[in-house]
Amino acid sequence: MLPIHAIRNDLAAALKRSRRIILTAPTGSGKSTQVPQMLLDLGALGTGKAVVLQPRRLATRLLAKRVAEERGVPLGGEVGYQIRFESVCGPDTRIHFETEGILLRQMLSQPALPGISAILFDEFHERHVYGDVTLAQALQLQKTTRPDLLLIVMSATLDVRLLQPYLEPCEIVRSEGRTFPVAIEHLAKPLHPDHDTPWDAAAAAYERAVREDREPGDALIFMPGAYEIQRTLDALRQTSAAKGALLLPLHGELPPNDQDAAVARYDRRKIVVATNVAETSLTIDGIRLVIDSGLARVARFDPWRGINTLLVENISRASADQRAGRAGRTAPGRAIRLWTEHEHAGRAGHDLPEIKRIDPAEILLDRKSTRLNSSHITI
Repeated sequence: MLPIHAIRNDLAAALKRSRRIILTAPTGSGKSTQVPQMLLDLGALGTGKAVVLQPRRLATRLLAKRVAEERGVPLGGEVGYQIRFESVCGPDTRIHFETEGILLRQMLSQPALPGISAILFDEFHERHVYGDVTLAQALQLQKTTRPDLLLIVMSATLDVRLLQPYLEPCEIVRSEGRTFPVAIEHLAKPLHPDHDTPWDAAAAAYERAVREDREPGDALIFMPGAYEIQRTLDALRQTSAAKGALLLPLHGELPPNDQDAAVARYDRRKIVVATNVAETSLTIDGIRLVIDSGLARVARFDPWRGINTLLVENISRASADQRAGRAGRTAPGRAIRLWTEHEHAGRAGHDLPEIKRIDPAEILLDRKSTRLNSSHITI
């Protein structure tokens, strides 16, 4: 049984006291798949449905697929999902996974959100601009015409002290346990920016892990983008340690069948090389080793070109913890970080909210064009 089930009674009690809940649970505890099912099984949704907001399309689709399998129902029936240009849901859907922008657009056309009993903001620590704006709008809706609307904000690394005053009055529910411990390792010396590439360093780290542990289990390697993923796969193919293992990429631009292949179970060892789409929400069964480049492509405003763009940057300490938590689901895990402890101490504690990194003109113009009030966006 997943650790998140230990808070079922606490959640039931909190639901009786408040319509606003902050839920914190360690990475890999099962909150993304189990909490929506708890709400449905506890009768907390009435005749309506729960909308589970996800930051990424890949996680949205795969989480819906997993929950449908667990409940033994066809995808698109009781459990469904909706992303841009793709909707697999119907009138009987009770657990509805969506990307953040989908619900905000629904608020524009149906401001009262008929048929929706609960909104779950999953992985809220990522602080994407659409998630922030949707929460602000949902709070305004709850304060006015929908006092019955249930709002649950969930994360493994959320700074509750900052969010709690914004949601007051609210309840806080915590799940404490991780299934198995994960040992964290750092490099003894930093990578040289001119001579050491992250893909070669990752391949070397995997070779070392196999030498030290003849049965390392499945591995997950984090890289910032598709180019770095392909270079990492090429570097792994040159090693004897990866011989006989399935080498699988995972990123948001892959066809759905290839994405499914990366998270499927196999009778042989596999190495998945992924972007930060595998950092949160999505759990790949069997992962015991994580190798982390410490890099991600981050949306940021480029003042020289005057546009929002993606830049490769160091991840925060909180994101590193999220990535390490991908190991240790079925046995004690190991995470190798491709930077030193000294470098780790100098990294930001949490990611800067997206609304502070990008030009917000698009979202503000969208809201102004539909006369939605933005004065209450203060988080």
